[in-house]
Amino acid sequence: MNGIFITPGHFAQRAAFYQQLGELTGAGLGMMAALEQIQRHPPSRSYVEPIQRLRSELTHGFTLSESLRRLGPWLPEFDVALLHAGEQSGRLDVCFRSLADYYNERMRLIRQMLADLAYPAFLFHFAIFIMPFPRLFGPNGNWMVYLAQTFGVLIPLYGVLALFIYAAQSRHGEAWRGRLEALIRPIPILGTGRRYLALSRLAAALEALLRAGVTIIEAWELAANACGSPALRRTIIAWRPELDAGRTPAEVVTDSRQFPELFVSQYSTGEISGQLDDTLQRLHRYYREEGWRKLHAFAQWTPRGIYLCVALMIAYHVVQFWIGHFRDISNAGGF
Repeated sequence: MNGIFITPGHFAQRAAFYQQLGELTGAGLGMMAALEQIQRHPPSRSYVEPIQRLRSELTHGFTLSESLRRLGPWLPEFDVALLHAGEQSGRLDVCFRSLADYYNERMRLIRQMLADLAYPAFLFHFAIFIMPFPRLFGPNGNWMVYLAQTFGVLIPLYGVLALFIYAAQSRHGEAWRGRLEALIRPIPILGTGRRYLALSRLAAALEALLRAGVTIIEAWELAANACGSPALRRTIIAWRPELDAGRTPAEVVTDSRQFPELFVSQYSTGEISGQLDDTLQRLHRYYREEGWRKLHAFAQWTPRGIYLCVALMIAYHVVQFWIGHFRDISNAGGF
C-alpha cells in the first residue's frame, strides 16, 4: 500500500481488508483474533507485514487507532479517524463495513472511468503520432522534428497526469489535502459529490458517537476528524469557544456556510425534537447516495468530454492538412 500510485486493485484490496474485519468482528471475534485470521488469508501479500506490526502494537496496550497511527502512512488519516470514532462508540464493525463500501465504490468509479477513457486515449495517441507523420516526407522533414512533435508533447502530459494522480491520493497530510480540496471544490459535479460524501461520513460518525453516549461537543470534534474534509474539520474545531459559551450545535451549524440548507434544517429539527440519531441516519444515507450519484455522473461524462476534445483536435488537424496541401498545389501552379 506504499506505492507511488493508487490503482483500482489497491482499493479492492483495502475494501476486502475492511470487509473481512467487519464480518469477523461482527461475528464476535476480538480484534487480535480477527487480525490473526486475516493475516493467514490476507487480501494481498503486502498486508502480511503491516498486520503483524499492528498486532504487535495492540499487544503493547495501544488502541486500534493509536496502533494504526504508529504504523505511519499505511492507511489514510481519515480512515484512522473514522475507526477512532468507531472505537469511541463501540461500533467498529459498522465502521469497517462503511469503509469497505466506500472503497468498493471508489474502485468501481476508477475502473469505469479507465474503461471509458480507453478509446479517447487511443484516438489521442493516434492523432499525436499520425498527424505529423506526412511531414517526414516533405523537403524539411526529419526524425528529430517528428520526435519533438510527438514525444515532446506526450512526455510533459504524462508528467502532469502522474503529478495529478499522486496529488489526489488521500494519504497526504491535511495541509496538502486542504489545498487539493480547495482546487476541486469549484469543479461542477465533482466538487459537490466529494462534499456530500464528507457530510455523509460526518453524519455517520456523529450518529455512532451519540448512540455510544459521547457528549455532543466531543462527538462533533471526533466526527470532524473522521469526515475526511479539512475545510469541514477546521470549521467545526473553530466552534469550540462558542459551544463552551452555551450555544447549541444547531445554532452554530445554522450560522456556518459549510453546510447545505437541507443538512441545517434536518439537523436543527432533529436536535429540537430529540430524534437526532434517526435524523443523522437519514442524512448519512441521503448524502452518501447523492455523493456517489454525482461522482458516477462525473466518471461517465468526463471521458465523453475528452473524447469530444480529441475528435475536434483530429478534425482541426485534418482540415489544416488539406488546406496546406491545396495551398502547396496552388502555389506550384497546379490550378
